[in-house]
Amino acid sequence: MRRNLVIRSLAFGNAIKNRLLLRPFPHRLPSKPSSLFATAVASSQLSLLPSFHHSRSLCSAPPPSDLVLVNSEEEFNNILTKIQDNSLHAIFYFTAVWCGPCRFISPIVGELSKKYPHVTTYKIDIDQEAIQGTLGKLQITSVPTLHFFQNGKKADELIGADVTRLNYITEKLFK
Repeated sequence: MRRNLVIRSLAFGNAIKNRLLLRPFPHRLPSKPSSLFATAVASSQLSLLPSFHHSRSLCSAPPPSDLVLVNSEEEFNNILTKIQDNSLHAIFYFTAVWCGPCRFISPIVGELSKKYPHVTTYKIDIDQEAIQGTLGKLQITSVPTLHFFQNGKKADELIGADVTRLNYITEKLFK
């Protein structure tokens, strides 16, 4: 078991090293680590390399302007009543800042809210204390969860970051 772990560690280190060597970096890793220690040293040098990953953090970046933030249970209930009374189209997007799949699907939800301007997308952060009662009533147990309302009635639900299904549902309901 320990031998397999060492072999996997070496393979992972070599895969990272080989991938990085294909790009022009000012700091090059040793061409062939001769031991586990050399692999560990080579891997630790990755932190010294400049970072080329530029992404927005969901914590600090404001949401796309097409998304409406819902901050309390009262606000959610008022919105839901308005949607039902006026037979409106809407999407409720339940998310969390710490959720990887939520971060993955968030830009796609933003794009869809721009693509379908007649559908209002509401973003609800499940970690807000003021919304916890609503989550229990709606049985939101996983994020991301999206509830789709067509003509004021709940028409579909998506749990998880399934982009294909998300696109299919929005096209089917809101085209």
